[in-house]
Amino acid sequence: MNLGDFLWTLVVIFFMVIYFMILFSILSDLFRSKDLGGAAKTIWVVAILFLPFISILVYLITRGNGMPQRAMEQAQDHNKMAVQYAQDVVASQGGSSADQIASAKALLDSGAINQAEYDTLKAKALS
Repeated sequence: MNLGDFLWTLVVIFFMVIYFMILFSILSDLFRSKDLGGAAKTIWVVAILFLPFISILVYLITRGNGMPQRAMEQAQDHNKMAVQYAQDVVASQGGSSADQIASAKALLDSGAINQAEYDTLKAKALS
């Protein structure tokens, strides 16, 4: 294998990785989308499987603007669920305010909640 073959292989692998990243990004956006029904999602998946380059370009042109918004909504939903879980864990522990604050501190130390959430749980335990 000479240098030209090696460089050509690197270029091909680079574009394959980019293609798969775009493909997985589109598929995950497609399945997180709440405004499309099952039939529309099925049509998009079949189109992406049988006409990949054209379908990907059409998807990015028609629905590309909403992709960051849908990702943001999903991240916010996950954050709300994590906060609710942390609050449920602290509330289920019961006990004194000191126990609740200690549980919240343990969650903060483990990285399950951030400082603002810890302050909220601490204020709730002290009230």
